[in-house]
Amino acid sequence: MKSTEKWGVDVETAVELALKDLKADRDEVEVEILEESSSGFLGIGSKLAKVKVSIKESADEPKEKATFDDIDAILAGLPENTSQQLPDEVRAEYDKFEAEETADAEAAEALHAKERKSEKKGKRNRKKYSLSIEDNQLEEVKKMDPAEGHVVETFLRDIAEQMGLDLDFTVKTGEDIVFVEITGKDTGTIIGKRGSTLDAVQCLASYVVNKEADKYIRVVLDAENYRSKREKTLINLANRLAGKVERNGRPVTLEPMNPYERKVIHCTLQAHQGVITRSEGKDPYRKVVIERKR
Repeated sequence: MKSTEKWGVDVETAVELALKDLKADRDEVEVEILEESSSGFLGIGSKLAKVKVSIKESADEPKEKATFDDIDAILAGLPENTSQQLPDEVRAEYDKFEAEETADAEAAEALHAKERKSEKKGKRNRKKYSLSIEDNQLEEVKKMDPAEGHVVETFLRDIAEQMGLDLDFTVKTGEDIVFVEITGKDTGTIIGKRGSTLDAVQCLASYVVNKEADKYIRVVLDAENYRSKREKTLINLANRLAGKVERNGRPVTLEPMNPYERKVIHCTLQAHQGVITRSEGKDPYRKVVIERKR
């Protein structure tokens, strides 16, 4: 009897994925619930549902790899990707993060104004984007030896197996950080559009690592050096758009980005004499705006 096991945000989602995998209708299969789903609190401690679906009559059909739609069907229903009414204390933490980001931008602008006053007449001060302390820490972790049998490796291998993806994982650890390098034939699928799937799986991996940790551990997933390539793309984009804004005077609003990508834009243009940057909106739709200095 041909069967398959699938994960989903709930039992019905998992069953639908299994039916698609088996190319069968609901009345042609038997469903066994292996694990019930749980939403947890604001996504923390959430659990996916797992089912085993078997075809009533034997059939020999090739197994298909998961597609973007398969992965999105799971990720879209997760608590962190759905609209929720946040408690006041949690909303306060979100507002605090936003206030800190604004304060950082204002402090950077004040520092650059002071630097410009000390410049020689006619000399332009173009400060290149440099790695932060956290990013330097990540570079050091990349050089370390693999950490065998890490909990996040087991978790990711299980996800890849259930989705039919050909992937391999190398885990390296440092102080307060876990770095996972992903290789294999299906890295394009796990990266997703502009890294959206990679970011979502990274969020899940962070929950696994920090579930019972005494202190917060940063988790970073990278596939085929995507993070570095994306950073270079953002730096080039920021400089190109800054030149455009400086020439025509019209502000430019970029697409929604995660906090790290917004940080790359801010840092790249923080010493630019002709433009300033700011963020507007609420995550996950928060955007960077580039506008000419007045």
